[in-house]
Amino acid sequence: MTDGKLGDVCVLGLGKTGEAVAEYLLAQRDDGRVSSVTVVGGAKSAPSDESLALEHEGAKVVYGTEDVEGDFDLAIASPGISEFSDFYASGKAASKEIIGEPELAWRESPERWVGITGTNGKTTTTTLARDLLRAGGLAAEAVGNIGTMAIGEVARRAPGEWLVAELSSFQLAGTVELHPHVGVLLNVTPDHLYWHKTMENYAAAKERLFRNMDAGDLAVISDGDSWCRDIAARCEARGLRVCHLLAAGEAPEATTANAAWERTDGMLVVRLDGRDVELVNKGDLSIAGEHNVENALAASALALACGVDAVDVRAGLLAFSPLEHRIEPCGELAGVRFVNDSKATNTDAVSKALTAFEPGRVIILLGGHDKGTDLSEMAADVARHAHVAVCFGEAGERIAAAVEAAGGAVVRAEHLEQALDAGIEAARPGDTVLLSPACSSFDEFSGFEERGRVFKSLVADRIAKGSN
Repeated sequence: MTDGKLGDVCVLGLGKTGEAVAEYLLAQRDDGRVSSVTVVGGAKSAPSDESLALEHEGAKVVYGTEDVEGDFDLAIASPGISEFSDFYASGKAASKEIIGEPELAWRESPERWVGITGTNGKTTTTTLARDLLRAGGLAAEAVGNIGTMAIGEVARRAPGEWLVAELSSFQLAGTVELHPHVGVLLNVTPDHLYWHKTMENYAAAKERLFRNMDAGDLAVISDGDSWCRDIAARCEARGLRVCHLLAAGEAPEATTANAAWERTDGMLVVRLDGRDVELVNKGDLSIAGEHNVENALAASALALACGVDAVDVRAGLLAFSPLEHRIEPCGELAGVRFVNDSKATNTDAVSKALTAFEPGRVIILLGGHDKGTDLSEMAADVARHAHVAVCFGEAGERIAAAVEAAGGAVVRAEHLEQALDAGIEAARPGDTVLLSPACSSFDEFSGFEERGRVFKSLVADRIAKGSN
């Protein structure tokens, strides 16, 4: 369509994303930009208060099917619908173009976007980047996979506001024209392969973040894995400025124009266009672990590239606290600390979390719904860093066997509560009991958020009993 018109639009999926997109589109009918809105809910969809409200506002809602019938100018797929699914294929066949929700939001309001992706660390980096922009006096809001729909923010966006978008691989797979001023890629490790089918597809979705960027933009890309290094090389071959996010112990060559790293004395440094900016010492950060050093460097490079002064970046870094469920301290009992890292739903996240603690002083709680991923590298890290691994839940036995094979000490438990009590029994004063499960939570909980809050509640109960 031309002249900003979207025409007849089909929305695939009736979850939070589908509802938010449909609401936005319905509001665009008044000026004629949208002719009609059809929502195809999917095979398991059924009427709800939200869907009935959409119908009342004028949307056509189709329940209980993944067959898209009609002829549409545009289809917008919810992120849970794989591009390799029959549902997606049906929507694509019935439409002139199919995109995702962040792509729609960018087209509707394309100024002042930055994008952050990676297998792990996205939410911390996104939140910190937003806070650093705000520390520099810029209006900024975190949107995307972090929980606030980008399309919802478009409707209320303040003048001059930056959108700091956390973008999952699902969301990036549905982008075409999205063009952030700064793009950050933190890491690419195996995850979500049920959706993408192959690692190549998964990495390609992440790389789409940089697809439309040019020499005036900045790509901040980790050097920590081969997938990222290959993506960085392709970006540089296209003439993009790439800020190399270096792992602990690494330093850039003198000829490297753009880099971010931790100096041997612990100072965090960002170099942009050949100019080094010293920030803060990692020991002064409230967020622990080598992965959080990388997150802080990435967010700082982004903020500096957007014009935030170094003084304000330093202040923002020092003010930032751990997010809920991400290496979150949650109490102490008899000299034993408790930490909630329920967001660690894959093996790479666990390996990184362990770097935040003294080797041999961690009792780690591992388990949950089994994703079927390879456990060998994580098991070796657990055996090396943890005093004991308490393995629980559906995946508990497979994890326990892997850790034992790597030479680690293991205790088995049935559920999270029993795992916590076993961890407390194994702990000594000065130890940390760390929930960093390496699994999704769906064998016992509705999501990692519920799992983390239940863990904190159980910890609080043990502390209260212990102080009586």
